Amino acid sequence: MYDTFFSTQENAKKCLNLVSFQPFADTADAVSAASACIEGKMSKSLKGFLKKQLKGSKSDSESLAVADKALGLNIKEDLSSKMSCTIKCDDQTNEVFRGIRMHLDELMDGDGGKDSVSGVSSEDVRAMQLGLSHSLSRYKLKFSADKVDTMVIQAVGLLDELDKEINTYAMRVKEWYGWHFPEMQKIVADNAQYAKVVLQCGFRTNIKQSDLSQILEDESVEAVLKEQSELSMGTEISDLDIINIQSLAEQVLSMTEYRSQLFEYLKNRMNAIAPNLTILVGELVGARLISHAGSLMNLAKQPASTVQILGAEKALFRALKTKHDTPKYGLIYHASLIGQAQPKNKGKVSRVLAAKCALAIRVDALSDETTGIPDTTLGYESRAKVEARLRQLEGGVSAAGIREVNKSGALTLTKTTRYDPTAAKAAKAPGYNDGSDMVLDDSAGTKINGDKDEKTPKKKKEKKEKKKRKADSDDEDEDDKAAKKAAKKAKKEKRKSKQ
Repeated sequence: MYDTFFSTQENAKKCLNLVSFQPFADTADAVSAASACIEGKMSKSLKGFLKKQLKGSKSDSESLAVADKALGLNIKEDLSSKMSCTIKCDDQTNEVFRGIRMHLDELMDGDGGKDSVSGVSSEDVRAMQLGLSHSLSRYKLKFSADKVDTMVIQAVGLLDELDKEINTYAMRVKEWYGWHFPEMQKIVADNAQYAKVVLQCGFRTNIKQSDLSQILEDESVEAVLKEQSELSMGTEISDLDIINIQSLAEQVLSMTEYRSQLFEYLKNRMNAIAPNLTILVGELVGARLISHAGSLMNLAKQPASTVQILGAEKALFRALKTKHDTPKYGLIYHASLIGQAQPKNKGKVSRVLAAKCALAIRVDALSDETTGIPDTTLGYESRAKVEARLRQLEGGVSAAGIREVNKSGALTLTKTTRYDPTAAKAAKAPGYNDGSDMVLDDSAGTKINGDKDEKTPKKKKEKKEKKKRKADSDDEDEDDKAAKKAAKKAKKEKRKSKQ
């Protein structure tokens, strides 16, 4: 079909004729319409254009050619009540669109009617197409020329995955080699050192003759390892086993080396992208904050309260649902400044640090550096203020002094002197002042609050007599009870004698 009807410009003009043309308002409108077509959706401008053109269409024999099948289905669903023509999307339709793209410049001239496009050169059309393609590519890839934090997001994600893989592989090496030398796992704790020893020595019998000073920095650890290798209770393994264990140890070392290279790359990228944030919380915590927010610009839009709990959303919503206390920190908890604080002060320090981080992030994201050297003044000043606040919470006072409010309402900075132990020892302690004592007159009979009256002998005597009377009355009661018992017994005996 293409070779028959669209082989030349004349054939294309005979087959197709421009009936109507509607330009885009601007580049943004063109980008939104093109992106909607790519996703198989109908834009507002296309919907209005189709309503206008298909308004008088009442014949079922007419068809609307659509290049995208998903777009055709959406058009049919939205405009089914306002159009009677059928949607056509097949191989012939694709051939027609191919011919239109091939001879677009000639077909846009039309027949000279009011809807024809004239006075636009092919160079202008190419320039507009190039601008639209660049804008559409940025929109499609969601990439900005200034947005280079994608490297940081990918690097920190890969770093976390590498940590998991290295830990898994190292544990597998220890469990595997532990059948042969189980005592080594407690002596050599570092994963990289463990793998290097396995690679260098192989069987435990070779450890005694091996020089491990380059691997194990501590000589005592090396001596203990050699001693335990002779006394080990591990089982014997074959040459094939040790070959496979050593190949796995090589994987551990290669991944460990790549992780160190990746971390160095992440440090350099963070110092270039967010230097002030890096000074406050470090490279790893800063990269995790950017990755969790999605981009540096998204993180800059967040308030300090959100930066503080970023990464603890699950705990936050659980606390809100159960009406418990909300979390005080999220990813920012792993910053070194919060690690230095006592547990009771971690919440306060995290709040101060989050406020400073919010300012630092906005400076990093929105500042326009023309010299190429990032300005880290804000980062160092903010870190100094957080450290001063930390010292104040821990019980000390900042060396620069503390701020006080004077009578006029203005803030003043008062200097505080450092404690000098030598001066304290040399100073003479004040002596005892006898004149400050107060002597009470006993004859006046004055009593100090809290003093109790002494018990007189008369009161003691009365108490003894009272106890004696009580004892006598108890004895009399017992005699009366005995007499009553005897009388009852006599009556019973008298009745028995009468019977």
